[in-house]
Amino acid sequence: MIEDYIIPILVIAVIILSQALKMVKEYERVVIFRLGRLSGVKGPGLFLIIPIIDSVVKIDLRVVTIDVPKQAVITKDNVTIAVDAVVYYKVIKPAAAVTEVENYKFATAMLSQTTLRDVIGQIELDDVLSERETINKDIQELLDVSTDPWGIKVAAVTLRDVSIDETMLRAIAKQAEAEREKRARIILSEGEFLAAEKMKQAAQLYQDVPAALKLRELQTIAEVAREKNLIVISNSTNTAEIAALSKAFEKK
Repeated sequence: MIEDYIIPILVIAVIILSQALKMVKEYERVVIFRLGRLSGVKGPGLFLIIPIIDSVVKIDLRVVTIDVPKQAVITKDNVTIAVDAVVYYKVIKPAAAVTEVENYKFATAMLSQTTLRDVIGQIELDDVLSERETINKDIQELLDVSTDPWGIKVAAVTLRDVSIDETMLRAIAKQAEAEREKRARIILSEGEFLAAEKMKQAAQLYQDVPAALKLRELQTIAEVAREKNLIVISNSTNTAEIAALSKAFEKK
């Protein structure tokens, strides 16, 4: 009679054991609830649970990537832009990720969108375009503080694209052109100032050393004399010499 019950007992034991024996991978953990109360976290590898009494929730500990869709944001200087980003996070406390928030993936995604809009809305357009590293860091820190009670660590945040409408792009182009023109005028004015300073120094030198002025005059005359069809008249040339030079030039 006992032998008749051995096989059913073995079958029942195998079924219970198969339900009690669990296995998770290296990057996974299992949060166990016993009669509704948190019992602990198991894994990786093999472990046992009590069928029917225990319930489990599997958590992936690998880095998760969230593609934050484009968000229409009004910047501090009242410019409407569309910004999207990528958020990287991982679960570091599986029990908190299960007990502190209903759906940690959905909650983190929604919080990323809200934080992105809040941070961009406090910054001017020029800073959004030029200070991306700082903005990434600010968003990461805010997200990390908010998700820490959920057992989630935000590893990185990257702004992927900033879109601006055509009207604003033309305005930015005009602004850049005006900025370049301003710089060109400043450089030109600085050049004029330096030239005037050098001329002032040269005039002072000629005043102190009249012979230098005479040598400069002779050098200029020598340069002009290369043109064969010109008559050079200096303050040291008298009227008779001028007449003779003119007559000789006409004959030639």
